[in-house]
Amino acid sequence: MFLNGSSDIVHLRQSPDFRLSVNTLLRNGILPTNGDLQAQTEALASQLKQDSVVEEIFAGRGVIHFRVSRNLLVQKVLEQLCQERHKFGVKSELFDGLKKGTTVVEFSSPNIAKKFHAGHLRSTIIGNFIANLKESLGNNVIRVNYLGDWGMQFGLLGAGFQLFGCQEKLKKNPLQHLFDVYVQVNKEAENNEVIGQAAREFFRRLEQQEHQALLLWKQFREITVEEYQQVYKRLGVHFDIYSGESFHQQQAQEVVQQLQRRGLLKTTEKGTGVVDLSSAGDMSSYSTVLRSDGTSLYITRDLAAAIDRKERYNFDEMIYVTDKSQGIHFQQLFQILLAMGHSWAERCQHVPFGLVQGMKTRLGEVVFLEDVLDEARARMLRNMSQSKTTKEMVYPEDTAEKVGISALIVQDFKGPLGSDYKFDWDRILQAQGDTGVFLQYTHARLCSLIHRYGDGEEGAFDPSLLLDQRSISILQHLLRHLAASAHRELPVKGSPQAVAQARLRLFGGVCTVLANGMKILGITPVEKM
Repeated sequence: MFLNGSSDIVHLRQSPDFRLSVNTLLRNGILPTNGDLQAQTEALASQLKQDSVVEEIFAGRGVIHFRVSRNLLVQKVLEQLCQERHKFGVKSELFDGLKKGTTVVEFSSPNIAKKFHAGHLRSTIIGNFIANLKESLGNNVIRVNYLGDWGMQFGLLGAGFQLFGCQEKLKKNPLQHLFDVYVQVNKEAENNEVIGQAAREFFRRLEQQEHQALLLWKQFREITVEEYQQVYKRLGVHFDIYSGESFHQQQAQEVVQQLQRRGLLKTTEKGTGVVDLSSAGDMSSYSTVLRSDGTSLYITRDLAAAIDRKERYNFDEMIYVTDKSQGIHFQQLFQILLAMGHSWAERCQHVPFGLVQGMKTRLGEVVFLEDVLDEARARMLRNMSQSKTTKEMVYPEDTAEKVGISALIVQDFKGPLGSDYKFDWDRILQAQGDTGVFLQYTHARLCSLIHRYGDGEEGAFDPSLLLDQRSISILQHLLRHLAASAHRELPVKGSPQAVAQARLRLFGGVCTVLANGMKILGITPVEKM
């Protein structure tokens, strides 16, 4: 329907500038899911129509097409972008009336007492992006790092440390020593059942809060978190909460009792506690929540953690970011929560991703994230030193670090989320094409232009001087690579002052949007390269 104050149904005279999918807004929780789709479409179209920029609008079922006034588009967009310079997030008035709430995002979640493995990089990058995006839309976001800090692996590590550990080595190089102990005890346990028994006994002591076992475990956890925080600082990632399985071991036993009271807990012939998930109630599909010795499992602690978070934060949605191998785990987790009467589990979501193949450094096959970040920085620094266009910088290593990390991030987002991808250093660090290096280069070129001639913010500008197709295309596609070549087709140097002023305003707006988009991806923009 063409909304022009009358009830006439009119199609757009020309092809639309923009297409807005109401279905997408509903699916992503930006609009409330209750209500008629057509009514919501028309209500949103009416809201859009009130904007003086919109000239024509057509609202179909679930989709809105609209054209805009070229003059007003140029003026309003660039004025708003100048006001939003250096701010983070989407500030459009269009989002003011849309649904916002509290979002819990659990991501990264490495295992303690081990160096940060490069395999956790994808969860960290994707989870950080989701948290940034939700935050930019106005949601209250709670970032949770749910550490793997409990379970039988710590029984094995605890027993191993008592046999092979050394406090002096632990002080000098804590995670490397713990890694060495873990490798050694695993090897010994393959042919020695006594070590396996010792591991089970150590974990039983942990579950019963035995003082000495707990003291050793706390030492492992503290030194691990301290080292992880240094890695997250390099990546520009922060967390509101460092949680872990250990926080919910007591609550896990309460969950078992709740399952029992509801008649959901069954005991197998082996003595394990399970929840029947089969539709026919014939135990053809079930989830084990309790070992035969009464100790908890990963899913039991996950159930406790989910219930605890709902009570603490009263979230509107909770998102788990892990690799795709955990798909069945989360399917069972949400199923059990619903069976327990927690209807909010329908608003919990698992975001699975594929694995990175072939990620390694020149030093060997076991890849720790610090090694990957060091190598990205070193390779980028070498590339910059060999480039004829590299600007003089006070801290070239800092720039190389930021550009190297942006290259890793962009490479991670290029393929389908659920697919595995092959890691290739040469392709990742290419200076042309859809790469993080080229993205940073585009931003740096815009910054250089603005530093040289100003950003056009001072004084008025004439929007009619930006009605050529290239300028309009840039406004419609600010985050695409059109900006990379625009400075050649829309020169500032040598242009009349009024035209130069208008183009500087345009490039200033492009720079702002590009920088904010990069920040949402988790990339720190650089101003010189």
